Amino acid sequence: MLLMPQPWRTSSSVEFPDVFPHSLPCMPPERDIEFSIELVPGTAPIYKKAYRISGVELLEVKKQIDELLEKGFIRKSTSPWASPVLLTEKKDGTLRMCVDYRGLNAVTVKNKYPLPRIEDLFDQLKGACVFSKIDLRSGYHQLRIRPSDIPKTAFISRYGLYEYTVMSFGLTNAPAFFMYMMNSVFMEYLDKFVVIFIDDILIYSKTEEEHEEHLRLVLQKLREHKLYAKFSKCDFWIEEVKFLGHVISNGGIAVDQSKVSEVQNWKIPEDVKGIRSFLGLAGYYRRFIEGFSKIAKPMTALLEKNIKFQWTSACQKAFEELKKRLTTAPVLTFPDMHKPFSVYCDASRLGLGCVLMQEGKVIAYASRQLRDHEKNYPTHDLELAAVVHALKVWRHYLFGQKCDIYTDHKSLKYIFTQTELNMRQRRWLELIKDYDLEIHYHPGKANVVADALSRKSQISLLWAKELPDELAIEFDRLSLGFLNNTEGTVSMKFEPTLEQEIRKGQLNDEKIKEIKELIKLDKAPGFRVDADGTVWHGDRICVPNIKSIRDLILKEAHETAYSIHPGSEKMYQDLKQKFWWYGMKREVAEYVALCDVCQRVKAEHQKPAGLLQPLKIPEWKWEEIGMDFIVGLPRTQSGFDSIWVVVDRLTKVAHFIPVKTTYSGAKLAELYMSVKFQFSISSTDRWADVKNQPDIGGYVESLRNTIWCRTPLHWDQPGEKQLFGPGIIEDAERQLKKCLRVPEEQLQEDELNVQDDLTYTEYPVQILETAERTTRNRIIKMCKVKWSHHTAEEATWEREDDLRADYPELFASQS
Repeated sequence: MLLMPQPWRTSSSVEFPDVFPHSLPCMPPERDIEFSIELVPGTAPIYKKAYRISGVELLEVKKQIDELLEKGFIRKSTSPWASPVLLTEKKDGTLRMCVDYRGLNAVTVKNKYPLPRIEDLFDQLKGACVFSKIDLRSGYHQLRIRPSDIPKTAFISRYGLYEYTVMSFGLTNAPAFFMYMMNSVFMEYLDKFVVIFIDDILIYSKTEEEHEEHLRLVLQKLREHKLYAKFSKCDFWIEEVKFLGHVISNGGIAVDQSKVSEVQNWKIPEDVKGIRSFLGLAGYYRRFIEGFSKIAKPMTALLEKNIKFQWTSACQKAFEELKKRLTTAPVLTFPDMHKPFSVYCDASRLGLGCVLMQEGKVIAYASRQLRDHEKNYPTHDLELAAVVHALKVWRHYLFGQKCDIYTDHKSLKYIFTQTELNMRQRRWLELIKDYDLEIHYHPGKANVVADALSRKSQISLLWAKELPDELAIEFDRLSLGFLNNTEGTVSMKFEPTLEQEIRKGQLNDEKIKEIKELIKLDKAPGFRVDADGTVWHGDRICVPNIKSIRDLILKEAHETAYSIHPGSEKMYQDLKQKFWWYGMKREVAEYVALCDVCQRVKAEHQKPAGLLQPLKIPEWKWEEIGMDFIVGLPRTQSGFDSIWVVVDRLTKVAHFIPVKTTYSGAKLAELYMSVKFQFSISSTDRWADVKNQPDIGGYVESLRNTIWCRTPLHWDQPGEKQLFGPGIIEDAERQLKKCLRVPEEQLQEDELNVQDDLTYTEYPVQILETAERTTRNRIIKMCKVKWSHHTAEEATWEREDDLRADYPELFASQS
C-alpha cells in the first residue's frame, strides 16, 4: 500500500534523474575498491571450448556482445584463458548472457568477506512503518576489475574471444566484493535506517517525515558514488514491502507467497538430490514452521549414508505437511531489544523444540532432531538440553537481556540450587549462568507451543495420582445397571492405588514419624505435610520403608513396557520426579545391577582394558623393591602372626620380617627404617617422611618404593649368617669379561680392596654436573657423580645434601 501519492515516485526521479537512467551510461568510475582474482599458487591458464547453442540464442549472444562492447564493459582478448558462454532466462522472459566460470572459480582463492545473515537484517526493523526498496541496475557492472586480472575473465563464443573490464556475473568472489563496496558507501547509515544485501537496498522509517529525509540521503549517496538504480524495480513509500523472499510490514515478517507458490506443484522427490532441493527451499523458511525438524525427520533420514532410497507413506505425509506449512506460515513479530523475552522449551525422544516470544507474540521457532548419543539421555537432561539449545540459537537476542524460560519439567526450576549434578549438567550450568534468566514451570497442557514439536504420548500407571478432569466429568455422567445373570462374574476385587498404599504405610514408619515431628519444630527444610497428613519432600511423596511398596515402584520403573530397562542414572532421574526415600539412588543402582535381563542383553560401552605393561628392569640392586604380606599364620610367643616379605626386583633376593596384623602404616615405616641397613640399602629419608604421616591404616598390600643404592653387595638373612656362592661371583666375572672385551672397561684387580666377605667399597670421585629439581614445596639440588671403579657413562644423580653429609671431602675443592 502506498502512503504517498503515486506522483511522488515521478518526483523522486525528477529530482534525481541521474540515479535512474534507462541503461548504464558508461564505464563505472575508478573507485577505491577494485575486483581482483587471486589464484591458487601454481595454477596454469584454463581454456575451455565454446558450447553449441541454437540459432536464436546465437543472435541474442551477438546482440549482447555488441552492447557490452559499445559500453566498454568487455573488449577483444588474446588471453590464454577461456570460459564458455551460456544463456539463462530472466523473470520477464528475456535472456541473459552468462559465462560458465566454474573452471576459473575452482582455482580462485575465496574472499572471506561475510555476507549478512537474512535473519539479522530483519531484527532492526521493529517499529518501522514506512518502507522503500531500491534495486541497482546491473549492479556487478558498476565495479571495475583490476587491470592485471582482466585476462582471467576471458570468455569464448562463436564470435571470438572477449574479456570483461567490469565485474561479471558468475565469478565466485563477486558477491563478497560488491557487499564490501556497498557497506563502505553506506556505512554511516547502516543499522539506522538502511538495510543492504548485495545490490538490494531497503530504507525503513517510523514516520513519513523521517522517511522523506532518509530516502533523500540514500539517493544523494548513490549520486555521489555514481551508482545507478533500475526505477521499474524500485518501490517507494509503502507499508508492506517484499524483500529477500519475505513480506515486511509494521505487523511483522511473513513468507512471500509468490516465492513458495511453486511448492504446491512440487513433484514427489525421486532421489536424494530431489529431497535436498525441497528441504533447501523449506529450510530457508524454517523459522516460520513450528516443529520443522520433527516434520522433516522421515525425509532427512533418507539423506544418511548407506541408506537405501525408499519413499514411504511417512515421507509422503511429511512432504505434504511441509508444503501446507509453507503456504500457511504465520506472521512473526520483530524483536524489541528493550523488552524482556520469553522462551518456551520442550523435549521428546524425537527432538528438541523451542519458541521465542515477546509480549505473547512469536518471534521465531527453532527445533532440531536428537543426535544418536542424546537419545540415551535421561528426561531431566533432555529437558535441560532444550533450554541450552534455545540459548545457543538465540544468543544474539538473549545475551545481556532479561528473559524467562518456561518448561514443563518442574525439577528444572531448582537447577541452580541442586548440589548433585553430573559433568554434563555442570557444563551446561556454566553456560546458563552467563544469561540473566529465570526458569519457570509451565504445565505440559499450557506449554502447547513448544510441546507440539514432537511429544510422544506416554502412559504409565506409576505416575497416575488422580484422574484427569475431563475423565472425571465423563465418569460422573455414567450410570450403573444390574445383570440378571451373574454367572459371568467370578470375582471382583478393588485394589488401592499406589498413592493410597504409600499414605497408609507412612502411618507406621518410624522415620517418617520423626520427620513429622521435625516439621512441627520447623527443623525439616524441604519437607511438608499436606491436608491428609501425608509427608512430602517438595513435590515428591515420601515412600515408607516397606519392601513390597519399594519393590513395586522399582519394578514399574524398570521392567514394564513403558520403561524398557533403563540404566541406573536414567531410572533414578525418572523416579526422583515423583518419589523420595533415604538411599533411593543406592537401591536403584543395586536393582539395575541385579537385573538378569540387563546383564545378558545390555551392550558394553566401557573401553576395553589395555594390555599389561611390564615394569622397567632396574639397573641397580635394591633400586626397586616389592612388598607383600603373608597373613593368617599361627601366633608366635612374641605375638607375631604375619610375615612381611621384601624382595629386590633385580636380584630377586627376599627378606622375611615378622610383623603383627595390628601394625599401622607408620609402624611398618618405622620398622623398615630400623632394618634397612641389613638390606644393604643406602640411607634415604623417604620412609622417614612416612613415619611422620597420620595412620594410613590397614595393610600395605602392594607398596613400591624406589631407593637409590650405591653400597657394597652382601646379603643378610634371618638365622645364622652364611655366605652364598664364591662360584656365583666367578661365573658372573667370566660372563662380564665376555661382554666387556675392551681392557679399559675392565677393572684392575689391584685397584679393588676386596674384604673378607667378598665385598668392596665404592665412593664418589668427581662431580660431573649439577642441576635443580623443583617440587611443589621446595627446590632439591642434585649432583651427577662419577663413582670409583666405574666409567663416566655410569655416573648417577644423587642429592647434594646427602653427598655433603657422607662425603664432605668431595666439595672441599669447590670451597
